[in-house]
Amino acid sequence: MAPRVTLDHPWLTLELEQTMQVLSWAINRPGFVFTRKIVWREVRNADLSEELNVREWLCQELAERDEAESVAFLTSRNLDQFQTANAHANEASAFAIATVGLSNAERVGSRQRTAAQKYGTINIATLLNTALSQTGLIEAQSIVIQARTAAVLDADIRLETGRATGTGTDCVAVAAPVGTTDYAGLHTDVGEALGRAVYDAV
Repeated sequence: MAPRVTLDHPWLTLELEQTMQVLSWAINRPGFVFTRKIVWREVRNADLSEELNVREWLCQELAERDEAESVAFLTSRNLDQFQTANAHANEASAFAIATVGLSNAERVGSRQRTAAQKYGTINIATLLNTALSQTGLIEAQSIVIQARTAAVLDADIRLETGRATGTGTDCVAVAAPVGTTDYAGLHTDVGEALGRAVYDAV
């Protein structure tokens, strides 16, 4: 599985192989949606003032590119540093693309006072070949988050509050064809392939 990835500063685009269901908490199209693209918009901290309505600004930026139906991430990470990974388990295959910035790293269950003023983030988009139900897509998203956290923990980033587990602005999008498979956990081929691809990309 090798979907098309295009870098055109300040945009990074993942083109899905067809219109697919996507689950995310992206600022512009959260929840369960259908789309053919997942995109990143690179920003600098200074671009996001306290007065700016970020959702409106991003939606306008997307509309100007005819990308209103895309699921979009915001990141201050240099998009040149994006990473991709593929993994397979029997008939299941997974593709992951990640941008990893840790300037506002946090440890789950605590907060640093200065982290909220920074916008480094971990954004992960994944593509599965296995058709999933909405229930399966929810479980798949939990595997992505678990793999992200494991990778950050293994990087051993020390904070005043302990080892970092992610950042305060991470976002995940999981794409898959629509189907009836309800299970995508660690004991399944889907979960194994997805977890490995995300871990390797992060």
